[in-house]
Amino acid sequence: MAAHGYNKFFGGGRIPGTAGWFDSMGMKPNGKVHAILAATTELGSGLLLAAGLLTPFAGAAFVSLMIVAAWTVHRPNGFFIVKSGWEYNLVLATIGVAVATMGPGRFSLDDALGLDFAFRPKVALAIAAGLGVVAGVGLLLACYRPPAKSEG
Repeated sequence: MAAHGYNKFFGGGRIPGTAGWFDSMGMKPNGKVHAILAATTELGSGLLLAAGLLTPFAGAAFVSLMIVAAWTVHRPNGFFIVKSGWEYNLVLATIGVAVATMGPGRFSLDDALGLDFAFRPKVALAIAAGLGVVAGVGLLLACYRPPAKSEG
């Protein structure tokens, strides 16, 4: 996930290119806001999950990012990834919830800092899945206005 955020900041079209892509999808108020938020969330959640820091919140970010990606980009293509469907989005969201629910482990920053909520599976599951779904669906309801399809 962090690599995708890094790429939005420093690769290819960078933030301006990503902003144009978000604009073309119908993300309001403007694509630049969503490009910066997506890049920051991808980079941050990937690094947090790798470090085992605030693990349930990193899992929630995975879920919300993948809900938005699945709905806005991949849904029209069906389920399977071979046709650019939303299968891979589901896999990444599931990984975020699973890692959060299992806990970050003994060699994590959550453990080193004594963040015990990250080691309580029911709490971590509620944060990762619940907050992730609310954030993803909330963003879609508030900001996604797909352009009308042209007939022809």
